[in-house]
Amino acid sequence: MPGKPRSATGPGLAPEPGLSATSTVKSAMSTLPQSAAQRGVHHSLHDEVAARLRSMIFEGELVPGSFIDEGVLCEVLQISRTPLREALKVLNAEGLVRHEPRRGCFVNQVTEQDLDEIFPVIALLEGRCAFEAARNATDADLAALDLLHERLNRHATAGQITDYYAVNFAIHEAIITLAGNRWLAQVIGDLRKVLKLARLQQLHAPGRLAQSLAEHMAVFAALKARDPDGADTAMRTHLTRQRAALRELARVQKSRALA
Repeated sequence: MPGKPRSATGPGLAPEPGLSATSTVKSAMSTLPQSAAQRGVHHSLHDEVAARLRSMIFEGELVPGSFIDEGVLCEVLQISRTPLREALKVLNAEGLVRHEPRRGCFVNQVTEQDLDEIFPVIALLEGRCAFEAARNATDADLAALDLLHERLNRHATAGQITDYYAVNFAIHEAIITLAGNRWLAQVIGDLRKVLKLARLQQLHAPGRLAQSLAEHMAVFAALKARDPDGADTAMRTHLTRQRAALRELARVQKSRALA
């Protein structure tokens, strides 16, 4: 039988007292960023600058760990400092850059050893969350998650990586919340901050978007089947393949550099 609605404190999606996990999932959906077409407006200048900076990071023009020289970027992009700083705030919130007081902004850096050590740990932890979520999720929770997966599918089909990642992130948050374990949520939240850049980057590996979608659907199928062990295994596989995708992306980038 489906478990009772939980009011867990998943990182970034903690419901107010008295709200169910279903309310949390729906809240995650309502806060997802909309595309320009959905909003009916054009991107603002700082949105365009943020998109350009993301591209520069993913293509290696802005190297992980490097200082972001605002003056040079303003000259290269032919913009003033105001939209650049607004764009950097966006990237800081996404975990792509970090701001150090009195020093400026730097591209976030995670070493290969960090990735090798963290991914197995977070795979275990998020796998446990999926296990608990399969036992706890109500029909209403699953219905709310179904809507998120519909969005995920649309963004994958359209090749919209940034939008896909936002929905992907919300789904993981919802599953963590449904697990109902605040200690798991806290530890995972800390690890996700470290891995945020890497988990977004891995979606740029060849064929990874479709593979990621299939993995998410496998997790969701186990949740709907009330299969805790299946959900655990599917989630661990999903996280493990993220690390494999990062290795493949690094190989492709190295090959291009040597070509």
